[in-house]
Parts: sequence; C-alpha cells; structure tokens
Amino acid sequence: MISGPNTSALGVMASGGLDSCILIGDLLRNEKAVQPFYIRTNLSWQNAELPALQNFLSAIKCESLRPLILLDLPLNDLYAGHWSLTGRNTPGADSPDEAVFLPGRNALLLIKAAIYCQLHGIAQLAIAPLGTSPFEDAGPQFFREFQAAMNRGVAHQVELLRPFGQLNKRQVMELGESLPLELTFSCIHPIRGLHCGRCNKCAERQHAFELVGRPDRTQYAA
Repeated sequence: MISGPNTSALGVMASGGLDSCILIGDLLRNEKAVQPFYIRTNLSWQNAELPALQNFLSAIKCESLRPLILLDLPLNDLYAGHWSLTGRNTPGADSPDEAVFLPGRNALLLIKAAIYCQLHGIAQLAIAPLGTSPFEDAGPQFFREFQAAMNRGVAHQVELLRPFGQLNKRQVMELGESLPLELTFSCIHPIRGLHCGRCNKCAERQHAFELVGRPDRTQYAA
C-alpha cells in the first residue's frame, strides 16, 4: 500500500556488513529514527548475510529503529555465471578491491529503495560508502547525478546521503566501538553460514578490527 509522507524516518541501505551496521548504530545514537532496507538479490552470500543483519538489528533494537523492510530484486539473469551467484572463483584475501566490483550494483540497489521512499514519503535515503572507496558509483558525483535523475517528475523527492563519504575505515570503526560488530556479516564465500576467513571481504574485515585494536570475535570457518 502506498502511504502519505513519512519524513520522520531516515532510510538506510543495510547490507549486514560493518559499515552499514555502524551507520545505523551511529544514527540511532544521534537520536535519528531509522528505517533500514535490505534488497534480496539472490547473490550467493545472502542466505548468511540476511540472518546476520536481522540478529544485529535485534541486538540494537530501540524505539527509533523501524522494522526492516525487505525488497526483492533477483539478479540471476543479469549476473548469470558470475562468481557472485555461483560462489566459484570468489576473489581471495590477496585480491585487490577492484576484484569484487559488481557492475551497476549501487544503481540497482538504490533504485528499488529510492522508489519505495518516494512512494511512502521518506525524504532521505542513506548509504554507507567510505571516502576511500575506489569505485566511481560510490562517489559524490554519481550520487548527485543519480538523485537528480530519479527525482524527475515525482511527487515526493528523495535526497541521497553519504554520511561516511569523508571518512576512512579506522574512523568508521571507531564510531562502532560500542556496537556488537561480531554480529555483522562481511563474507562473499560463506561456509555453513560462517565467514570463510579466506575471501577478499574477510581479509578486509580482519584488517578493520586490527586498525582499531579491537578483538575480532567473528566466527571463521578457516
């Protein structure tokens, strides 16, 4: 059902990873009402990622945190044969960040949540890329142009926010100091629901905890 304006809540794209979960926690700490979104795309790690996100949100539950909204955008046809669907030849721990780039990913995820926000009067939608991201579709120019394009001819416009757009990983991890980050999920090749400990994202996760000298209580399969 399409409802009227609901500008009291700030929409947040939630992946279950460190950055987006820290963003939610930081907004709640600053007394913002948060409406999290998760987009189910059928990528190989989502069967482990979504339950982790739900556990994290349950752990930080408060009056200002709205129930998670699940939206579906299956990418089986678009990414057919890609490692993100098959789970084969997943980029390893020693691979560069560019190895995990998924074409059009931010545009695909944003458009689904942004249209929901437009239809339900949610005025702002935040996503958690860092200022150190090497990907152009995580930068300020992409967000300005994407926002302008999607807001043409609609009754309720949505502002896209990058709250961590000037921060690096250490700074973001410091914002999450009091959060149960062991409940977050960052792996792209999970094994029996656990972080594999060997992929590009697991290596990034381990390094993030090292940056702030925080024990990594993540359960790794390896």
